[in-house]
Amino acid sequence: MTNTVFVLASASPTRKKILENAGITPIVRVSNFDEDAIQVTDPTSLVLTLAQCKATAVLPEVTQEFAGQKALVIGCDSIMYLNGLVYGKPDTKDIAIATWQKMRGNYCELYTGHCLIDLQTQRSVMRYGVTKVYFADATDSEIASYADSGEPLCCAGCFTLEKLGGLLIEKIEGCHTNVLGLSLPILRQMLTELGYSLQFSSHGTNIK
Repeated sequence: MTNTVFVLASASPTRKKILENAGITPIVRVSNFDEDAIQVTDPTSLVLTLAQCKATAVLPEVTQEFAGQKALVIGCDSIMYLNGLVYGKPDTKDIAIATWQKMRGNYCELYTGHCLIDLQTQRSVMRYGVTKVYFADATDSEIASYADSGEPLCCAGCFTLEKLGGLLIEKIEGCHTNVLGLSLPILRQMLTELGYSLQFSSHGTNIK
């Protein structure tokens, strides 16, 4: 049986790597959706809405490209919720520094929304995950040098878990891949709800 086509509606190399590490080779189709068009303050509603918009934005292209094949499309979006406020990617280094001054010695909730669409049945499911992230009491010098590295400018919440920013994380509570931008446990739940199963082999993971 032919493996199901799995489309990732995201330019994130981290999300792509999460799937590849789990044995799933995604086809990347960037949504180019304007996230600023969604003005929602509730973190749950925001990440679910953005995930859905990203997945549906690539549907016309993907539907034409993979007509007649079993295909799934996933869209994801992540935000940091800190002290009652939503934080996405910082626009500038100064914003990253100011945000980290609020983050140090504190904790946040990292929300990631997921939307999975089955092209054949036009069914979709949406889920979100929340992971608590506790930050080290970083010094001004550490914060400034981390901002200078450029890494926090590319990340929701001004940090990464798997790269340089991992040295400034004390601990997490919950799913670690949710912090990275795509929760594997949530993905498995959504696949099951849509009637799919996973088949593992030394060559990778098939979605049946």
